[in-house]
Amino acid sequence: MRADLQEQLTSLLGERVRVAVPLARHTSFRVGGPADIFVEPNSMEELQTLIALLHQESIPYFLLGGGTNILVSDKGVRGVVLKLGDGFNYACWEERGETAQAKVGAARPLGRFVREAVSRGYEGMEFAEGIPGSVGGGLLMNAGAFGGELSHVVEAISGVSQDGNPICLPGEDLGFAYRRTALPPGFIITEIEFRLRHGQQERMREAMQRAQNKRQRTQPHGYPNAGSIFKNPPGTYAGRLIEAAGLKGLSVGCARVSEQHANFIVNTGGAQASEVKQLMEQIQQLVWEQNRVWLEPEVRLVGEW
Repeated sequence: MRADLQEQLTSLLGERVRVAVPLARHTSFRVGGPADIFVEPNSMEELQTLIALLHQESIPYFLLGGGTNILVSDKGVRGVVLKLGDGFNYACWEERGETAQAKVGAARPLGRFVREAVSRGYEGMEFAEGIPGSVGGGLLMNAGAFGGELSHVVEAISGVSQDGNPICLPGEDLGFAYRRTALPPGFIITEIEFRLRHGQQERMREAMQRAQNKRQRTQPHGYPNAGSIFKNPPGTYAGRLIEAAGLKGLSVGCARVSEQHANFIVNTGGAQASEVKQLMEQIQQLVWEQNRVWLEPEVRLVGEW
């Protein structure tokens, strides 16, 4: 990156501009090479100015949320990696009798918002108990579990377009699908507006506990991972197909298919992104040979491959 452009970024964000930041420390997989430039805007004004500048200079950028559900290349990410700062970690509530409108900053941890909703007596988010990452990241992939998903409770989103202008999009325009949300190219989510309804708090707490217990029982703990590696094909489960192919425990280097849940790949210590990717490709090929089902990745591959 040109020195003068880096100076402009530093003038805008000060010490919140860093060079050659290893992304392994910012992802749940604990793998990934460096970001050329790592920036943390803390307000809408900073974000709009930043994006307008990057757009004007044709500098690519990638928005990093909680670092879950992604696999960052060992070669890292060219251009700018952008992580929303504490100014985007908030929840504003407007209670309207039996319903509530919650405007939530994209950087707020999803689990924290789930617990806030339940503590206020509003249902609709219990399914997300235990899902890691940020609210913005959850929106991007239409996070879901146990029959619920964010699309059921999202009313609108706000953000910044690729040329730095603020945009608000209603929920019906977001193209929600299974583990997918259709957003304009380069769009950065800054706020999500939820519509929740009043519910029985005891029942909600029980639902959260069931979700947490099931995750504790069925998902791996103790090793870094990125959550479910593959999307569930129609009518079946990716983990079931992988287990049926005899692939639990299959390893490439320090990346291994979890013995506890076959749709998780764990980093047993010092894994490379290339090893995870190679293991994913082996799983896809072997499941295809046995079942003629091609597994589609749920994790996003990020960076220079």
